[in-house]
Amino acid sequence: MAKRDFYEVLGVQKNATAEEIKKAYRQKAIQYHPDKNPGDKDAEEKFKEAAEAYDTLSDANKRTRYDQFGHAGVENNAGSGGFSMNMEDIFSHFGDIFGGHFGGAFSSMFGGGNGYAPQYVNRGSDIRIRIKLTLEEIVKGVEKKVKINKLVACNHCHGSGAKDGKYNTCQSCNGSGKTVKIVRSVFGQMQQVSTCPICQGQGKTIAAPCSNCRGEGTVKQESEINFRIPAGIGEGMQLTVSEKGNAARRGGINGDLLVLIEEIPDKELIRDGNDLLYTLFINIPQAALGCTVEIPTIGGKAKIKIASGTQSGKILRLKGKGIPDVNGYGIGDLLVYVSVWIPKNLSKEEEKILKKLEESENFKPNPGIEDKSIFEQTRNMGD
Repeated sequence: MAKRDFYEVLGVQKNATAEEIKKAYRQKAIQYHPDKNPGDKDAEEKFKEAAEAYDTLSDANKRTRYDQFGHAGVENNAGSGGFSMNMEDIFSHFGDIFGGHFGGAFSSMFGGGNGYAPQYVNRGSDIRIRIKLTLEEIVKGVEKKVKINKLVACNHCHGSGAKDGKYNTCQSCNGSGKTVKIVRSVFGQMQQVSTCPICQGQGKTIAAPCSNCRGEGTVKQESEINFRIPAGIGEGMQLTVSEKGNAARRGGINGDLLVLIEEIPDKELIRDGNDLLYTLFINIPQAALGCTVEIPTIGGKAKIKIASGTQSGKILRLKGKGIPDVNGYGIGDLLVYVSVWIPKNLSKEEEKILKKLEESENFKPNPGIEDKSIFEQTRNMGD
C-alpha cells in the first residue's frame, strides 16, 4: 500500500512551522498511543505512521528532500530503504516533546516485548565524502571506487574488544542489560525501561581489553569501497551507502557512507533540471538557405537540419536526449537555441554584397505573428 503524504498524516499544511509540526505530532502521539488504545491495530499503525512523518518533517534536510522528491527523497539508497528508526530514535522524539521516555505497550510494539527495552545495539558513525561527477556520468550513471581511512573491526578480537573473548557479568544490571524505574507521565504512572549505561545493554563487561585495539574493538585502516551512483542524480543530492561507514565500538552495526554529489560544469551543455541546453551559432547564409550541422550530445555528436529562413531565437527540441529522472519518471530533452551570428567586422567586398542585399525586398523585415519578439509574445500572453 502506498504511503500517505506526511503532511496529511500530521494534519498540517506544507508551509507549517517546526513548532506547528511538533504540536501536531504530540496530539497524534497522545491520540493513538497504544496505552490508550490497547489491542487496536489501526491505532498502532497510525501511531507508527505519525512517528515516521515526524522523523522526516522535523529534520530540515529531510524535509527539503521530501518536498522535492517525495518519499523517494528520504529513503536510503535513492529509494531502496525505508523507515528505519530504532528505539533510541523514537525515545528521543518523546523526550523532546513530552520531556521523558515511555515504556509499556509502546516499547513492546517496537520490539521490546512485555514492556522491556530491546537490547542496545552499537552503531558506528557515518562518514561523509564528496564526489564530483561529469555530465556524462550523471546521464548514464556510474560505478565509483573510493579509498578512505575508517574504523574497521579489530581482527585480533573480532571486534569485541575483549582479550581471548572473556567477559564478566555486568554488576550494575546483573546481566539483564536494562534498568527499570517508575515515572509519572501524561498517561499516569508508567514503567520506564532504559538501557544499562554501564554495559550498553549487553549484560556483560570485558574481563581484559584486547591489546591490539585497547578494548575498543576497532582500528583505523584504509578500505576500498565500491558503489553505484544512479543516473539523474544532481548537485547537492546525498547518496547513502548502507553500512560502509565506521565500524561500531565493540561490535554492532557499521555506520553509513554518505556521498554528497557535486557536478562538474560541462563546456558545451548546460543542465536545466532534467533538460540539457545548447546554444547553436549559425551564420546568415546558413539561416537563410538552411543547412545541416553537428551538435554535441552526451557521448557523441548528432546531426540536425536547420530549415531555410530560420530566425535567431528559434528553439529546437530533441526528445529524450536529456537526463533521466533519478526517480525513474522519464527522460528530459535536449533544447537547441539557435543564434544567428552577425559579424562585427566586414571587408569592403562583404559590405558591397550586403549593401546590395539590403535593397532587396526579401531582406526587408516583415514579421508575421510567429516572428514576434519575445517581449511581444510575453506581453500578449494574457490576451
